[in-house]
Amino acid sequence: MNFDHRHYVPCLRWKQGEYQAVSRLSATTKRVFTPLIEVPELGWDFEEGIEAKTIDEHLASFAKRVRKKWGDTPCFVDLNLIKFTERMATGIHPVCFIFDGLKGMKCQAVPVTGILRDREYQREIKAALVEDKRGVCLRITIEQAAKSTFKTEIDALLSTLGIKPGDSDFILDLGTPNFVPHDGFKVVIQAVVNKLPYLNDWRTFTLLGTSFPETRGGIKEGVEIMPRHEWQLYKMLINDLTKAKLRLPSFGDYAINHPKVLELDMRKVRPSATIRYTNENQWYIVKGKNVRDYGFEQYRELSKKVIDSSYYCGTSFSWGDNYIQECANGHGKTGSLMTWRQVGTNHHIEKVVQDIASFYAS
Repeated sequence: MNFDHRHYVPCLRWKQGEYQAVSRLSATTKRVFTPLIEVPELGWDFEEGIEAKTIDEHLASFAKRVRKKWGDTPCFVDLNLIKFTERMATGIHPVCFIFDGLKGMKCQAVPVTGILRDREYQREIKAALVEDKRGVCLRITIEQAAKSTFKTEIDALLSTLGIKPGDSDFILDLGTPNFVPHDGFKVVIQAVVNKLPYLNDWRTFTLLGTSFPETRGGIKEGVEIMPRHEWQLYKMLINDLTKAKLRLPSFGDYAINHPKVLELDMRKVRPSATIRYTNENQWYIVKGKNVRDYGFEQYRELSKKVIDSSYYCGTSFSWGDNYIQECANGHGKTGSLMTWRQVGTNHHIEKVVQDIASFYAS
C-alpha cells in the first residue's frame, strides 16, 4: 500500500449497491482510489434474498465478494460494524475468519483498527498483519487525535501490534461534524494535523468525513441541492496545509451514504424513489414518491430531471450516467432501490476521482 494526496479513499459499506457500483468502474478509475471496505452489520442480504440470522451466515460470502467485485488490488477492510462480542460457531473471532478468507482468495486486504477496539480484536489484527505482512491501517477519530494523551495512546497501540508508523496507514476520521463555518473548522483540523505524531512517517495519510444527511425524511419531493461540505473544506484545507508546509492528506468520504447504521427492516419501511447525483460541490437530489405505493416507473421522470439539469455529465461519463439516460428514454429498466444506490455510487466515485485530478492539476 503506497499512495499520496492525489489518491481517493471512499468508505464503502460492502452491500450490493456499493460493491456492484465498484465492479462497474473503469480500470483507470480503479487505479487511483483505494476503498475502505466496511464489513456490513448483520441484516437482510438482498443478493441472496435471505436474512442473515447468524454471524457465520452473514460473513460466509464476504471474502468471495471482495475478490469478485474488487479483485486483488489493495484495499482496507474494517469490521467496526460487527459487534465485538460476536464469535463464529467454531468460537473463532470474526476478524480471524474474515482475514483468513481474504488470504485464501488472494485479496490484498489491509486490516483496520483503532484505539478503542478491545484486546481480543487487537490480538486478531496483529495475527493478521503478521501473517499477511501488509501492515495495518489506523482509523482515528478527530476527537481522539485532539486529546493531549494521543501520542501515548498511539504509541501503546503500535507497541501492542508490534508495528512501526512506516508500515501503517493513518486515516483521520471526521465522521459527520458540523462543517460550517468552513473557515473555523479548517483551523481546528489544521491544528490537529500539525500535532499528529509521526505525521511524515505514516505510509499513507487520509482525511475522511461526510456531510451527507443521515436520513432523507427531511428532503421534500422534487429537487434539492445540498452542499458537499467535506469536499469544499478539503480544498480550502489543502491550500493552508501547503502554505504551512505540512503533509497533505488524500481525500476520503462516505460516497452517497451516512456512516450511521439505521436499524431498519427494508421489507417494512416505505422508502421514496431517490436519485443522488454528485456534482463538483453539491449533491443534486431528486426525490419521488414512496416505491411501495407508486412503484419504480417514476424513476423515468426522475432520470429526466437529472438529464435536464446543468449537472448531468453525459452517457459516457460512467456506467451510472448511462443507466440514467437509458432509464429516461425508456430503453432501460427502472431498477430497484439497490440499483439506484449502485447508479449513484458509481457516478460519485468517477466524479470524485476526476475532481481530485483536476484540483491538483490546477
